[in-house]
Amino acid sequence: MKCMKCGASAQKGFTTSVTDLQDCLVIVRNVPCFKCSECNEIIYTGDVIQQLEEIIASAKKLMQEISIIDYSKVA
Repeated sequence: MKCMKCGASAQKGFTTSVTDLQDCLVIVRNVPCFKCSECNEIIYTGDVIQQLEEIIASAKKLMQEISIIDYSKVA
């Protein structure tokens, strides 16, 4: 896969996604992604974005101050 930011090659990997919902911080670990070898841009596939949105929506319903979730255990 090519990086949309710089055009370099992006390799499969994992990252941590952090979303600040003002009253709740959602941290999702082990999220599958593509990482650019040049600029370190993170690229998610459509399926991963959809799953992340569902995970964040579920965490928001619980209204915890901080949620740390392992993607591989809930996806």
